[in-house]
This record gives sequence, C-alpha cells and structure tokens, in this order.
Amino acid sequence: MSENQATDHRYYGRRKGKPLKAGRERLLDTLLPKLRIAPPTAPPPESLDPRSLFAHAPREVWLEIGFGSGEHLAGQAEAHPAVGFIGAEVFLNGVASLLRHVDERSLANVRIHDNDVRPLLTHFPASSLNRISLLFPDPWPKNRHAKRRFVGPRNLDEVARLLADGGEFRVATDHPVYARWTLQHVPQHPDFEWRVQGPDDWRVRPADSTPSRYEQKAVAAGRTPMFLRFFRRNRPR
Repeated sequence: MSENQATDHRYYGRRKGKPLKAGRERLLDTLLPKLRIAPPTAPPPESLDPRSLFAHAPREVWLEIGFGSGEHLAGQAEAHPAVGFIGAEVFLNGVASLLRHVDERSLANVRIHDNDVRPLLTHFPASSLNRISLLFPDPWPKNRHAKRRFVGPRNLDEVARLLADGGEFRVATDHPVYARWTLQHVPQHPDFEWRVQGPDDWRVRPADSTPSRYEQKAVAAGRTPMFLRFFRRNRPR
C-alpha cells in the first residue's frame, strides 16, 4: 500500500439531506456542542482516552460507525447505562435524529463525532474500545468502488489495534456483495476469529441489540440481513 493510500481519508457519501425541522436545528445548535468529540489538534501519537469523554468513567466504551438515524445506538445506550457510547456519522440529518433520541430519553452516556471517524480513531490508545459496530454500511457494490468499503486491510488493522482482547467487531449488512467481502477479509485477518457454529449465528440479530431503520427497510423490501460477529484474539503475553 502506498503512503497516499495509507492516508487517504476521502469521504464519498452524502453529508446533508432534506431541510431539518426547527426542533432538530435547535438541537444541533444547543445539544451537539455538548456531546461533540473534538479530536486533538496535534497529530498522533497524541492520544485521547475514550473514557475521558464521559462525565462518569464508563465500565466499557462501544463505538458505532455510521449510526444512521440513531435508533440502534440510542436503544443500546438506554439499555446499557454503564457503557459509554461513541457514535460517528457524517450525515447531518442522522446526527439530528440521534440528538432527538438523546434529548427525549435523557441519555448521559452518548458522545458524537459528526465527521469521518477514521482520523479520530488514530488518536485512541490501543485496547481502548470493547465493541465496534458497523451496521448496514454503504456496500459500494461495484468492483471499481470496492476500495471505498470500510472493511479492508487498513481499517481492520486499526479496529484490531483499538479493540481490547475479546472485544467484538459487529458487521450487519443486507447486501450479499458486502457480506461476501466481509467474510473474505475479517476471518482471514490474524487478529480476529469468527465463532460461528450454525446459521442462527448470522441470521439472527444479537439478543442485546435493537433494530435500526435500515434493517427494518431491508426486511420490508424482502432482503435478508446478515449479522456477523468477530472477536479480537488475545494478544501474546
């Protein structure tokens, strides 16, 4: 991989959709500044401990990359108040939707990065996250766009660095191309294992999870979601 490829953080998706309602605009102005994560101004290795982002030190920190409209992240945060949740999403309408959930449910354990998550991750120390979720990402199904998929050697190296031993990397998709791509890359990575024992391990959403809007749309359209769970192998002692 060339140096340019290693530092290429271009983002290809949409950043804003239809105009927001006044209430959500207000939350962007008032609540988002309180929850927004500001990456360090100096380049790595200046570190940012994810636990330091929360008023009370959380038992664990879970990251959701591309939280969409925020239903899943908000449901998880409500169900696991002792866990700190970091959500990353560049789509402004999705950020506003999550803020509504946070406001209505009085969630104190959510922090938001409203930009490309990849530069931020380089500031987190090794083994500082316990779960990373990538739910229904843009599949970029054309071969010429494959390099835009989050699942790939460089990002997997970073996910492996950030996850604590036994930590979990969850990938959900309703697109067969992305499912095949994920199964071609993650199980072959030396730091991950796929503990699959039967079809229910990928057909059934994890019991501690909640459905997202994208999952519901996929099911309504007759597509079958896949839920892939990979675990960080223990580091040598």
